[in-house]
Amino acid sequence: MSFRVLTKSFVSQRLTPSLLHRTFATKKYTPSHEWISIDKNIGTVGITEYAQNSLGDVVYVEVPEEGTEVELGDVVGAVESVKSASDIYSPLTGEIVEANQAVTEKTKLINSAPETDGWLFKVKFTNQEEVDNLLDEAAYKKLTEADH
Repeated sequence: MSFRVLTKSFVSQRLTPSLLHRTFATKKYTPSHEWISIDKNIGTVGITEYAQNSLGDVVYVEVPEEGTEVELGDVVGAVESVKSASDIYSPLTGEIVEANQAVTEKTKLINSAPETDGWLFKVKFTNQEEVDNLLDEAAYKKLTEADH
């Protein structure tokens, strides 16, 4: 009996609060090959593995300035490679709250880690409907398979 009380107390006081505060990021995609990882109302944005493969060796990256207000679809930066140049579009309306300056100095991060260390910027958004309209992983995979 006392073991049950102790276990119930431990579980309710020790485990539940940490589980309640845990957040899970959701990853979405755009038809223009940006990915966005959503955590609460902040989206971390970069280009997809598919996009970096298509571009080849990246030689120049332009990221937006922090504090910039952006609309869905606005051009907010660029990625240039030995093959071509591509604009970067904001997948959501909001404010740029952080820009990854590391990718402007070490452009190879886009090629080596496009969906992790090679992220481009973070946007604070307020319109959940815009998030809901982005592609999930299955829809993005279908889109890229259609390109082949």
